[in-house]
Order: sequence, then C-alpha cells, then structure tokens
Amino acid sequence: MANNRVIIVGGGLAGLMATIKSAEKGLKVDLFSLVPVKRSHSVCAQGGINGAVNTMGEGDSTWEHFDDTVYGGDFLANQPPVRTMTDRAPSVIYMLDRMGVPFNRTSEGFLDFRRFGGAKQRRTAFAGATTGQQLLYALDEQVRRHECEGSVNKYEGWDFLGIVKDDDGVCRGIIAQSLYTMEIRSFRADAVIMATGGPGYIYGKSTQSIINTGSAASFVYQQGAKYGNPEMIQVHPTAIPGEDKNRLMSEGIRGEGGRVWVPRNSAETRAAQDIPEAERLYFLEEKYPAYGNLVPRDIATREIFDICVNQKLGVEGKNQVYLDITHLDRATSTKKLWGILEIYIKFKGKDPRDVPMLVFPSVHYSMGGLWVNYESNADGFLNPESTQNMATNIPGLYAVGECEYQFHGANRLGANALLSCIFAGGVSGEAVSRYVKGLDQSTEDMPVSLFDSMRSKRQAEYDAIVSMDGSENPYKLHDELGDVMTENVTVVRYNDRLEKTLVKISEIKSRMKNVGLADTGVWTNQAAIFTRNLQNMLVLAETITTGALKRDESRGAHYKPDFPNRNDEKFLKSTIAEWKNGKVEISYADVDHEMITPRLRNYAKDKSTSQTGEKK
Repeated sequence: MANNRVIIVGGGLAGLMATIKSAEKGLKVDLFSLVPVKRSHSVCAQGGINGAVNTMGEGDSTWEHFDDTVYGGDFLANQPPVRTMTDRAPSVIYMLDRMGVPFNRTSEGFLDFRRFGGAKQRRTAFAGATTGQQLLYALDEQVRRHECEGSVNKYEGWDFLGIVKDDDGVCRGIIAQSLYTMEIRSFRADAVIMATGGPGYIYGKSTQSIINTGSAASFVYQQGAKYGNPEMIQVHPTAIPGEDKNRLMSEGIRGEGGRVWVPRNSAETRAAQDIPEAERLYFLEEKYPAYGNLVPRDIATREIFDICVNQKLGVEGKNQVYLDITHLDRATSTKKLWGILEIYIKFKGKDPRDVPMLVFPSVHYSMGGLWVNYESNADGFLNPESTQNMATNIPGLYAVGECEYQFHGANRLGANALLSCIFAGGVSGEAVSRYVKGLDQSTEDMPVSLFDSMRSKRQAEYDAIVSMDGSENPYKLHDELGDVMTENVTVVRYNDRLEKTLVKISEIKSRMKNVGLADTGVWTNQAAIFTRNLQNMLVLAETITTGALKRDESRGAHYKPDFPNRNDEKFLKSTIAEWKNGKVEISYADVDHEMITPRLRNYAKDKSTSQTGEKK
C-alpha cells in the first residue's frame, strides 16, 4: 500500500474526508483543488449536519432519519446507501466533535440540535450559522497532519481536465492545468476520487460559488462516466437575489423559529412591522400545519413561487416574501444565527432582528450527479468489504459529495448535504484502499506514452481556445445560458419550454465556435479557463434539460403542471444519462425500495403509525 497512490479532485468536505480515510489506509494521496481548500464551497454551508443522536431521549432514531430522507427524496434514492448513512450519522457528528468543531451546546453541556425541513425531530447539530466553515477547517487540520507526515500532497490552484484511461478503459490518473502558469501536466494514480461539487453556475446566478461550474464532472461524463438523475436540481426557498450571485438565507433561520409570510392585501404599502398579525398570510403554516415553515425545500419553493408568480401576492408586487425573525429573542437569534444575519446586513443594509428579510427562491443544489454503484448486505446496509461503494462505471474512478447522485433522490433534506459528503468521503477511502490492493498492475508500470498522448490532446484543445478570435463574448453567452436555464428548468417545467431550451443550448454551442478571447496571455488566463468551462457547462445543461423533458411526472424538485402526479409505475426509476457521439442518451434503472414501501408524500398532517416506514 505504501507504493499505491490515489488522486482526489476537490478540497471540500467530501474530498478532505476521502483524503483522511485514504491516508489512514496507507495510501499516498495527491489532493487537487481549484482554490485553497479552506475556500472550497463547503465553507458556505450554514445550517448544520443531521444525525439522530437522540441526546436527551427525545424519541428520534436513525430509522426515522432514514425514513425522513427517502420520503423527502420522493423515494428516488436507493435505500441501502441512505440507511447506512443515517445509521452512521451520530458517529460522524461525534467524530467531528472530537476533532474540535465548536458545535453549539445546551446549558447542560449537551450538543444542541435544531429542526430542519422535512423532519419533526431536532436532529441538526450546528455551529452557529457557519457550520460548513467549522467542519471544513476541522477536516483541513486533519489533512495537514497527514501532509506533514508525507502521505498527502496538495495541488491548490489546479484545474481538472479529465482522466487518463488505459487500453482496458481503467482510470490510471488525471490531466490538470495550473491556473497560474497555465502548464498542463499528467499525474499518475491507481484510483481517482471525484469530489468536485455541484454545477450551480450553469444557471448563472445561484447560491453556489462561481467555481461550481460542473466542468470536472462534465469532463469525465464525456469520457464515458454515467450521470444519474441530472434533472433533479434543488431550488432553495430563501435567498437574497443579487446582481452577481444569490446569497443563501439558511433553513436554520426557520429551524430557530423564523416565519415566512406576505401581506394578505396585495396593495399593502405599510412597512412590515406595521402590519397586524391578522393581516399577514403565513401561507406555509396555514397549508401545512404539521410542519409549517419547515416543510421540505421543494414544497416551500413551489409555494413561494405560487404566491408571487401566480397569485401576485409578493411583497410590494415583486417576486419576494418576508422571512421574519423579529419576534425571536434577540440574544438567542444573535448567538445562533449571526453568521447569516451578518450576510443580510452587509448586502441589504438592514438588520433582520429589526426588519423582516426579503427573500426569494434560488438554485442551490444538484441531487443529480455522476452515477455511482454500491453493494449491500442481506441486512440492508452497505457491504464494508466492497470495492464498488461510490464507484462509477469506469474502473478506478470514484465520486463523492454533490458531484454524485447517490443519497438524496428527487429532493435533498436540509443538513443532509454535509452528512452525505463526509459519510461518502469516508466510504470511498475504504473502497479505494481495497480496490488498489487488488490491482494486477500498478499504474507506475504503465507506459509514459499513455499519459503523454492525453496531455497532448488537452494541450491542443487549450491552444485552440486561446487562439480563438471571433466576435462572440463567452461571458455574454453564459448569461444567455443562465437566463434560459433559470426560466425553464427550475421550479416549474413545461415540455414545450424544455424543447425550446434545448434549441437555445444548441444555438449557444454553435456560437461558441465564433468566440473571441480578450486575453491571450500565458499567465493566469481566466478568459480561456472560463471558455473551456462554458463548453463543459453546455454539455451538462443539455443533459439536465433532456432528463427533465423525458420525465413526464412530478416528483420532488421536478414539477410539471401538465403531469402533476408522481408516476411510480413508469418513473420509480433513476435517470441514467450517457454522452455518446456528442449526444445525450437516456435510460432508466430500478430503484431499490425494499425496506420502506413508497407512499405519497403529505406534509399537511402528521405521519400516522402506518406511514412511518415499516420493513416489508
């Protein structure tokens, strides 16, 4: 094992956990990241991490967490991986606590928990409103320990340009480019783990960082990796619209008692604090009394969209609603939510403790991603001895975190993202260590020509981009892509609009041939990098839209008014996309639902005993 090497692409929570576990198993690790790892997008997570710790015997259980997750995901997730994740969730939280994450605590010294959407239990551990940052820093410290011991090398400021496959189609390394010198190099590895995050930038403005282009996943998708459930894009119900990007207002606000409302009178002109309670429409609480403001994100998003777009009840006649914490204890909201409040104060100039926030839904997360495998035991948990857990269909290539599709089905519950990243990162490290141990031939023995040929190919592609001198502006083309994707492939989807979106994507792809670059320099050429990323974004945009067009039902985040009901007979299946000869090919795979029988989601009332998810 001392001579085996694994490459991990992505320095967020999933990548760092995969690095830690791989290093613990005796592997040498090369960790690649677009940015310094402490600036990875995981740092933006606010609300918390889920786990049925049940500290004070409040009645929670890992089975109920499992049931909430598959129920919230509208039964589109394979159940063994989800069950194993929720079963291990308490130990993940305790591990992070031992690493020094400054979780909030009760007056008795117990870990404190808040409620999140789609759950009746307080199972979300949190560190104020900067949980992602605290988790990222804790894992980074552990990686630095392995780095000092010589088992981890970091390559920060490198852009991933695809994998290297041998003649048998086995992944043997990667090609990457320095964002500073623009040098393109090949790197050998016995296995590669993708941990590159989501594709939010395809939509232009989203709550994700502008580094979240999906380009890395697109590269391997075009090299033969399958892509699962691409159409399942989560729109978060509460964000601040911005000129550059949208900024998340965490579900943690509602978890601490924040309320969503609009004036009952659409012509209301009074300030929010002057409107009496009787003249306020708390529409989530009225329609979903059992969960109120903590219904899952897909439901809350559609209700806000309906209030503003269809009923024309948005605040001041605009697409915005109030998110109100002015009724909460000021000291408590400051202690538990300051990281979020600070963002609102900075970008809106008003204090949410005094004046209700104005928010609207925004693209936030991708439930879809690279297709990955798993192997389960007879008891319904993942087989800990398998090399297939988190493995893509390309031998030697694994995927973890938001760039894969495994855990969330058609809708992710809040605070399950950080859990799935860390859990999957650990699982992949274990699987990879077993995989490389069983290799017949070390990558070190592969011929140099294998790597040189792929490096030369990527170099030629980059040189072609730099030499482009047409009249089209790639940034303008990206704006057009973001606009059409946001308008037609988010909250509400109609087949005729999806078809028009595919035509627009094809048009943009044609115009990409006539792009001109303002920068042709050989040092930190951001224009060339952006243009390459846009080429890859267009491929994923086409895949997302095609998946949405072909799924004629409504399930989770995927909602078609022309097909308002879930169709289990035809679509209780995962979408599998493959890129062949420059086109998207769609097929479907059965979903494993052996432990919890699919049932219709209903958040308007409490789950009855018969709905809690019994074993078959």
